[in-house]
Amino acid sequence: MEKTQKPDKVIGILALQGDYEAHRRMLEEQIGARTAFVRRPEELADVDALILPGGESTTIAKLMERIGLDKAIQVRAQAGMPIYGTCAGLILLAKDIEGRPDQPTLGLMDVRVARNAFGRQVDSFEADLPFAPDSEANAPPVRGVFIRAPYVTEVAPDVQVLCRFQNKIVGVRQGNLLGTAFHPELTDNPRIHAYFAHMVDESTEKR
Repeated sequence: MEKTQKPDKVIGILALQGDYEAHRRMLEEQIGARTAFVRRPEELADVDALILPGGESTTIAKLMERIGLDKAIQVRAQAGMPIYGTCAGLILLAKDIEGRPDQPTLGLMDVRVARNAFGRQVDSFEADLPFAPDSEANAPPVRGVFIRAPYVTEVAPDVQVLCRFQNKIVGVRQGNLLGTAFHPELTDNPRIHAYFAHMVDESTEKR
């Protein structure tokens, strides 16, 4: 596949908990992106974008809060830094979690999310999914891995729905923010990561 990422751009991967290594492999080996793990607020200054991986959303949120990384991410996001959240990462992006008003999140994306909406770990599954940004209206489906996955139950008017499964919203974008309820990094299809890399290339973040 053609390598899309510019050599001077670095995509950070939050590496506090979860399968952040799978994102690194997808970005570096499949699309030729430069990556860096982010574990402290000061490391965020060295990257041009950030991926929030799957894992345990409450644990990740508490770890970020403990070291002040949540505030640093919020500042960069508001300045336009591209962020992509998968599964727990989508929960962390959301402003509202159904039935969990005390759930700590970054509160960046105008969506409501239901946690563990497809069942428990034993209910994990894979599916082919239509992923149709405006520029890829006729593109083939992508493969998604659902592991204790959430889905989006409400979106604001300016949130673009990119993907549905069984009529449930599982892929969204709002400006510089991208979220999927599933794990494309656990497949061999790099299309969603390439889409995010293109968002990074086009970023106009004001730093």
